[in-house]
Amino acid sequence: MTRSTVTAPSAPAAIGPYSHAATGGGGLLYLSGQTPIDPATGRLVEGDVAAQTRQVFANLDAVLRAAGGTLADVVKVNVYLTSMDDFAAMNQAYAEAFTAPYPARTTVAVAGLPLGARVEIEAVAGIQG
Repeated sequence: MTRSTVTAPSAPAAIGPYSHAATGGGGLLYLSGQTPIDPATGRLVEGDVAAQTRQVFANLDAVLRAAGGTLADVVKVNVYLTSMDDFAAMNQAYAEAFTAPYPARTTVAVAGLPLGARVEIEAVAGIQG
């Protein structure tokens, strides 16, 4: 198996030694977690967790498009929140990103996220290529 990676010019630059996404074959694309960084400024977007979640999905969508896919190709999502008090607002923004049938999802609370983000989301997509 050979690892193939995706770099999306319209997504925020990686803030560490990782790729935006990678595949080892088999049609699955593993997307690195995205935080609500505005790719134009390199800073976290202002606003509540709903606004941050929308930016996260914009970043994930940019990576998917660079790989030849869309959010409709996502089969599994992992959501990381710094507070479960933000669950309802995140869930509302999440519902704007997907339509039924929805991907499988896990949501967990974490002690902290890079750059002080309130939400980070990673995904797995089925991409043929």
